[in-house]
Amino acid sequence: MKKGEKGRMMWGWIYAAAFVTAFTASAVLKLFCNPLAKKYAVAWNDDMGNIYTDLPYGEGEANKFDLYVPADNSRKSYGLVVYLHAGGFTSGDKSDDADMLKRFCSMGYVAAGINYTLFGADHPQANIYTQSQEIKASIPAVKKEAEKLGYPLERMAVSGGSAGGCLALLYAYRDADTSPIPVKMVFEMVGPASFHHEDWAPYGLDRSPEAAAKLFSVMSGRTITEEMIRENDYDEEVRDISAYMWVDKNSVPTLCAYGAYDKVCPFGSAKHLINALEQNQVPHDYIEFPHSGHGLQNDNRMFAVYMEKLNAYLERYMGVGEYR
Repeated sequence: MKKGEKGRMMWGWIYAAAFVTAFTASAVLKLFCNPLAKKYAVAWNDDMGNIYTDLPYGEGEANKFDLYVPADNSRKSYGLVVYLHAGGFTSGDKSDDADMLKRFCSMGYVAAGINYTLFGADHPQANIYTQSQEIKASIPAVKKEAEKLGYPLERMAVSGGSAGGCLALLYAYRDADTSPIPVKMVFEMVGPASFHHEDWAPYGLDRSPEAAAKLFSVMSGRTITEEMIRENDYDEEVRDISAYMWVDKNSVPTLCAYGAYDKVCPFGSAKHLINALEQNQVPHDYIEFPHSGHGLQNDNRMFAVYMEKLNAYLERYMGVGEYR
């Protein structure tokens, strides 16, 4: 590695560490950490279905997925719900979302939790783009394994929380056209969908072109300079990790939630996604949690609204029964 690249990586690590620390500090990132979680939890037993863990989809150590299949394997086709885990792009595991995946499986869907290579000392070259490419590579393997078990997949919902929400949005808007399973909807909570330095004030990126350049370089895997930040000339460099830039009139229906006091995934950054959905007339519901930060833990009423909307979206766009 060249000297300049080493320096960029070192400073990138410093800013990334601050970024990750903030993500980790706000630990309530999953749907079922909410006080109302018991209402939606499932008392899982083997009569509901089967769980297959650590199935491979690539050569990387993290290239594994868990597959949840319902007990009823008599239908001609099934819907797939994918949920991508949180963790600030540097931590987390598919097993963190086992309760949620069990719930979807109990509703009659095939469900999958997918791991991806995390940015860290062992994998310093990992970034949001490489992680999104791993998710893209995983879906054919998920489809193949499900069909081998007797569950043909004909439609798909992709979802996630926080970092997983970011990756879910990228797959739904950027990669849906090449998906081996038609993507019918996306739902997510507090996933970063845009990277404009002025929106990331909690990290000081609005005041420090150096910090913005180095952190965004690490996150995108592209070289972004201080001058590019000052001149607002780096859209192309962050395009592959900025989901909102891929929204068009054909984008899938979207359910999303953000906290008005979120300083981890800065609340101001959500406006780009909402504006893109509105301008392209994409069917969507945006649920704002007016008293919550990144964990969305202070608005039980809005959590209930989100869950009601999610059930309606699943019924409308995914169904449960046989598809023709």
